[in-house]
Amino acid sequence: MENNNYGLIMAGGVGSRFWPMSTPQKPKQFLDVLGTGKSLLRLTFERLQKTVPSNQIYILTNTSYLNLVLEQLPELTEENVLCEPMRKNTAPCIAFASSKIYKNNPDATLIITPSDHLILNESRFNEIISTAIDVANNKKHLVTLGIAPTRPDTGYGYIEFDKNAKVEKGEATDVIQFREKPNLETAKGFLEAGNFYWNAGIFVWRADVILASMELFQPALHQLFAGNLSKYGTSEEVDFVYNAFNRCEDISIDFAVMEHAKNVSVVLSDFDWSDLGTWGSLTDHLKKDENSNSIIGNNVFTFNSENCLVNVPKNKLVLLDGLKDYIVVESDDMLMVLKSSNEQELKNYLKKIEQERPDFFQK
Repeated sequence: MENNNYGLIMAGGVGSRFWPMSTPQKPKQFLDVLGTGKSLLRLTFERLQKTVPSNQIYILTNTSYLNLVLEQLPELTEENVLCEPMRKNTAPCIAFASSKIYKNNPDATLIITPSDHLILNESRFNEIISTAIDVANNKKHLVTLGIAPTRPDTGYGYIEFDKNAKVEKGEATDVIQFREKPNLETAKGFLEAGNFYWNAGIFVWRADVILASMELFQPALHQLFAGNLSKYGTSEEVDFVYNAFNRCEDISIDFAVMEHAKNVSVVLSDFDWSDLGTWGSLTDHLKKDENSNSIIGNNVFTFNSENCLVNVPKNKLVLLDGLKDYIVVESDDMLMVLKSSNEQELKNYLKKIEQERPDFFQK
C-alpha cells in the first residue's frame, strides 16, 4: 500500500540565542545541545521515521547547510534536501516544498515540523500525528498541534478553540482564531480561560489543501511557486526557485494562511514539548544535581554553586565556585558566563561584541 505521508523538517534557522555553541556556520539544529550524542535535527528525523518513509522526508534548509544535513542524515540524498537560496520565513519555503511534492504525488499529506524542538514521550507524539493525519485527510482541514500552556508565556502565539467543545487531550477540534504573542495580562487571561493553547508550529495538511489556501489568501506567492509545476524536477528548477524566492514576500505561514483560513483544526497535544528557544528553556529537561545544577560535561566540579546550567566539552576539567543562577557554556574558542536573569540581553551583548571583534563571527 502506498504511503502518502511526507515529512518536511524546517532546518534553516540561525539559532543565535544558543551562542556560543550555535553559530551561523553551525546553528543549534545541528548541535547535540542535550548531551545525547545526537543533534536536534537527527532526533527530529528519527521521530518522523515512525510515520514517514525515510525517502519521503525532506529537509528545508539554507543552501549553506546542505553538507551538514547530508553528514548528519546519511539516509538521505541531495534530492531530499530542499535548499532555500535566501531566508524568506516559513510561508515561501512551505509553498516551495508543497508545490514540488504535489507535482510528484497529488495525494500527499505533509507533516511539517521545526528541526530544533524537544519532544519527549515520542509514542504519544506519534499518536497525535496519526490523529492529525486522519483529520487532514477526512475533513480536508489545515491541522496544527496545540500545546497546553503551563505558564502565561508572552513568547508564543496562541490558538483559541470553543470553550464548550467536549474535547479530550489527543482529540481535534475546530480553531476559532490564532492570537499573536500577547502581553503578560492577556496571556494570564488566556491561561485562566482554559481554551487557549500554545501554537507549536507543527502542522499537518494535504498538499492540495495548503496550495488551494495559498491561492485564495496569497495569490502572488502561489503563482510564484505553484504557477508552473512543470519546472520541478528539471534542469530549470534551480533558476525557477531562485526567482520565486527573490520575488516573494518575507512572511510566516501563520500570517500568510493560518490566520485567514476557516478550515483549521487543532489537536490538543499532551506530549512533553519545548521549542528550546533559549539556554534557560533547556533546564526543564535536563537532570539536576542536589543543588539544582544542570550539567553537560564529564568532568565538571561545582562548589557552593546552585541553579546553574553548565555545558562544556566532555574532556574539559572545570571547577566552579560560588556561582548562583548562571549559564556557563564553552564551545571551540568561545566561553560564555551569563547571569540567567540577563539571558534576554544575549543578542544585544553579541551585537556589541561583534562590533569590536567581527573576526569571531565570520569563521
